[in-house]
Amino acid sequence: MAKTRVNDIEIAYEDVGCGPAIVLIHGYPFNRSLWADQVTALADRYRVLTLDLRGHGETEASVGTSTMKLMAQDVSALMDELRIDRAVVGGLSMGGYVALAFYQLFPHRVEKLLLADTRAQADTKEAKVTRAEQVEQILAEGMAGIVNAMLPKLLSPETVSKRPDIVKRLREMMMHTNPAGAAAALRGMAEREDQTERLSQVNVPTLIVVGKEDPITPVADSEKMHDGIAGSQLVVIENASHVSNIEQPEQFNRALQEFLSR
Repeated sequence: MAKTRVNDIEIAYEDVGCGPAIVLIHGYPFNRSLWADQVTALADRYRVLTLDLRGHGETEASVGTSTMKLMAQDVSALMDELRIDRAVVGGLSMGGYVALAFYQLFPHRVEKLLLADTRAQADTKEAKVTRAEQVEQILAEGMAGIVNAMLPKLLSPETVSKRPDIVKRLREMMMHTNPAGAAAALRGMAEREDQTERLSQVNVPTLIVVGKEDPITPVADSEKMHDGIAGSQLVVIENASHVSNIEQPEQFNRALQEFLSR
């Protein structure tokens, strides 16, 4: 693990392997270790950069709102620091929102795009209200209540009942998230732009991956992105929910490696 100061914060990251660059952006409220299985699978052929977004993992939190564009600018600044001009850019869940914002701001820096268990639409009014309530809960009580409510949605029922190692891994990751950072990210997700109309402007190879049992960003959301991005590829991961890369790393990695090798 290394740290460097970009924009107004100190960012923690890992830069592993040699070859074409891949930047993987985690979701909320996780950290860069979300991608551990992918780093292991890719680092022998690629330079894999994973980072903790502001307010997550070992990266400093900022006051107020962490917008998707602000976090995309953090990613770009870190790439500048590491002298990465272009990369495959991928994100899961909120990381997918950041990846889409990154493409909007820096399309010339994106070689290929990975969108996993995410969506292009903005929050509904109801979702914005829910996020505001979660902000208040986190700031008053810490992460435990949110973690307990989220876990059954992040993983398939079979994983919850039969894979305590994965449940523990996710719980620990989420519990170590800075409450102020989680609140700032929730505000940012509530304010994010609708990217649906911009999907037709994506002109790089794009892989869309979604867990078949994902209730947070269901398969229908991925199908909308697939329809909107010309030439994109959609892969549905069997026996997986919202963190398909952790639940079924072999399926996820196979799809990603085939996509990268084209």
